[in-house]
Amino acid sequence: MTLLSLLSLAADAAASGAPTRLNPVRLFLDADIVVQVVMAGLILASIWVWAIVVSFALRMGAVNRRCASYEGEFWKAKDLEAYQTQNGSADVASSVVVAAGLTEWRRSFSGKRPDPEGLRQRLSTVMDSAVAQEADNLAERLNFLATVGAVAPFVGLFGTVWGIMNSFFQIGQQQNSSLAVVAPGISEALFATAIGLFAAIPAVIAYNRFSHRVSTFEARLQRFSDRVHASLSRELEAE
Repeated sequence: MTLLSLLSLAADAAASGAPTRLNPVRLFLDADIVVQVVMAGLILASIWVWAIVVSFALRMGAVNRRCASYEGEFWKAKDLEAYQTQNGSADVASSVVVAAGLTEWRRSFSGKRPDPEGLRQRLSTVMDSAVAQEADNLAERLNFLATVGAVAPFVGLFGTVWGIMNSFFQIGQQQNSSLAVVAPGISEALFATAIGLFAAIPAVIAYNRFSHRVSTFEARLQRFSDRVHASLSRELEAE
């Protein structure tokens, strides 16, 4: 086919009002109802993924800033318990860890003098538990990212398979196997897979990145917990 013929075909298509490029909105509107439901679900999942990405990034930054501020002043304080009483907050992970340790400290000294080694073990247990709980709370919504990353491509593939089946059904109904008959339906079907990948790829990247940040934060909080535990152990030896 010559260049002149291709230009002639393009001119005829433009004159007839036929689309000359992919239109996502038109692909969605022309798709089968099942494929439309799949696309709509994937679009909603993608929107929710981006909402989690933005909110988690903002939350992670705020958590790190609050902890850094609290820890910096905590080690300058002469009376750690008084500082915790005045500046402790449930919104600061480091403060929650200190509160867990000091609570166990006070309970152990409320009666007779505790066994030093037993107290050290209890302090380590409650503070490690607080660290793990704070990390779990921070990573709570990341499971949705993992779910979308794993499931969305298969949901999109289901929509594609259904759309292709519908295209073959149209071939049987119209008794016409020309490309013009099946191409629109196949394009709509493949669009479902594209939306599935559009939802899954950012979800997987964000999940891996944020999981690493949570692990880094947990390790940092654990180091802080160990230092607090060492300080309390020194006070116990001085008793």
